Amino acid sequence: MKPFVPRRRLGRGHWMTLFCWAAPRRFQLPAAENRLFQVTPDTQVLAHCYWQPQRRAHPTLLALHGLEGSSTAHYMRGLAQKALDAGFNAVLLNQRNCGGTEHLGPGLYHSGLIDDAEIVIRELGREEGLDRFVAAGYSLGGNLALRLAGARPPESLPALKAVCAVSPVLELEACIRALERRSNFIYQWNFVRNLKARMRRKDLAHPGRFDLSHLRRIRTVRQFDAAYTAPFFGFRSAEDYYQQAAAMRVIDRIRIPALIITAEDDPFVPVESFRDPKIANNPNITLVIAKHGGHCGFLGEREGPDDGYWAEARIIDFARAHAE
Repeated sequence: MKPFVPRRRLGRGHWMTLFCWAAPRRFQLPAAENRLFQVTPDTQVLAHCYWQPQRRAHPTLLALHGLEGSSTAHYMRGLAQKALDAGFNAVLLNQRNCGGTEHLGPGLYHSGLIDDAEIVIRELGREEGLDRFVAAGYSLGGNLALRLAGARPPESLPALKAVCAVSPVLELEACIRALERRSNFIYQWNFVRNLKARMRRKDLAHPGRFDLSHLRRIRTVRQFDAAYTAPFFGFRSAEDYYQQAAAMRVIDRIRIPALIITAEDDPFVPVESFRDPKIANNPNITLVIAKHGGHCGFLGEREGPDDGYWAEARIIDFARAHAE
């Protein structure tokens, strides 16, 4: 695998993370099909689907975004562009309430909720005849991709051929603790700001469904999860949620090819988690720990048509090797 070399002046985790979050990108994507999937009797999720001509003859990349992201996140669209160029269909899935979909269901989403991705794969197989999927996720989406592979044995979901995870929050408690460091205040503030805004939009779509009086006291992601996420999904506490939803609980059960990309200088995904023997002892996992890359960054120098987004290109290489 081609090693990652960071773009000049982006050799520090914070700089890489913030630059890739803010830097504009341009894509030449065709019009997407906006497709709704019924995931519970009262909830739908929205996916933006980009199809090849004769879509049944092509493998499909299912892209999963991070916390408070959406199908319009730059890395989601970057994956779609590269997937289409490589001969894949691309399905960009919004988690529940994300991408302006608060009105599509009364509930929330969480870091271990793999049901929706599984339903999308099964429905597209049944209705479109698609039988080769690679699930690729960033951050929270990376945790989802790995959990999906670990919790669903290959014989129960045969269309899923491989998974890829970039900067996955696979040990949630460790990531939340890192996020609570003073040096990570800007990330914590941004997550909490977006979570609060989403709950207010949720209240407009489903008035009175949640008690918004908690919002004014919430300053951290942990406090938000304790007030809303954990009780809604029946976890005993935020810490119980982090323990049960983490991909690390099932990572030793992964029996399909899995690619994990992370960076030593990720501000809030500690690299120590990736040195767990459960990962090293699983021969199905390809682990890449780069010295630099930040969180969901991995921007290198441009080389010809390559736009420099190294992790996206590695996902496509891995997907082609295992789905074609």
